[in-house]
Amino acid sequence: MIRKFLHIAWIIFFLVQSLFCFSQIIPKTKTTVDRYQILIGEPISLTIEATIPAGSNISWFSLDSIAHFDFIEKGKVDSVDTTGGKSYRQHFVITSFDSGTHFIPALPFVVNNKKFFTDSARIEVGFSKFDPQQDYHDIKDIIDVPNPNVVYIIWFLLVITLLSAGLLVYLLMKKQIPIVVEPEPERPVSKLSPYEEAMKSMEALKKEKLPESGQTKLFYTRLNDILRLFVLRKLQISSLEKTNEELILQLRELNLSREQFSHLAESLRMSDFVKFAKYLPGQNDNEQNFSVIESSIQILNKTEK
Repeated sequence: MIRKFLHIAWIIFFLVQSLFCFSQIIPKTKTTVDRYQILIGEPISLTIEATIPAGSNISWFSLDSIAHFDFIEKGKVDSVDTTGGKSYRQHFVITSFDSGTHFIPALPFVVNNKKFFTDSARIEVGFSKFDPQQDYHDIKDIIDVPNPNVVYIIWFLLVITLLSAGLLVYLLMKKQIPIVVEPEPERPVSKLSPYEEAMKSMEALKKEKLPESGQTKLFYTRLNDILRLFVLRKLQISSLEKTNEELILQLRELNLSREQFSHLAESLRMSDFVKFAKYLPGQNDNEQNFSVIESSIQILNKTEK
């Protein structure tokens, strides 16, 4: 009886210790904005926080740009010691002049050589609503302001025009100058199927070995474009003008398993991290993201829109 009681007590102690250790490893993140709906040009207060265990090493992200948003103010990273850990916080003031639904993406940071992500935030940007109850104010006429120098400006422009016309006539009489109008080049249309074109592009991208030569951003841009063009041609989804977050929402409705969709969404977000947050993934991450895009194209090729 005593042995059985000790055995149960040991199991409970082990579970509690495991939960405590697990909670000490995972950092706590928080992304807050003071508003989720704004008019065009209105400022947004954005704060990103992360709390890590004591004694951990952190590599904070470098945020230079966010798609569809402009920086008004960018604060420094503040750190505060807390009970059992350390809290990091960075404050931004941003705005947007693009109407529509936009996303502040999840941003990567590294703690003890492990990658974690902050929360993302969805922002609605719109115009001010028209109120028909308000009084109508007509546009005022332009008020002319006399300029005493306007006469001299007109004479100066007239002289320049006459001299230019005389020079042109002289050159035309001296030598005939043929005017060649080149026809506008036709946009090439691929004779390959969407799947064949995508696989051919993937093979060419793989042979270029861009990450090995320090061109990681170009590698992820090309990888993203191959997927977008395939989705446009194969599924008739207007993917070229959408953000990756908007594309993820549309791909959620297609014939992808939960695991495959999760990997594809992570690869698309990784592309944003590289292009906008200057994140440099490792070689294993590059190979994995290439494989995810390739397998996703193969699966989506069997999907009918």
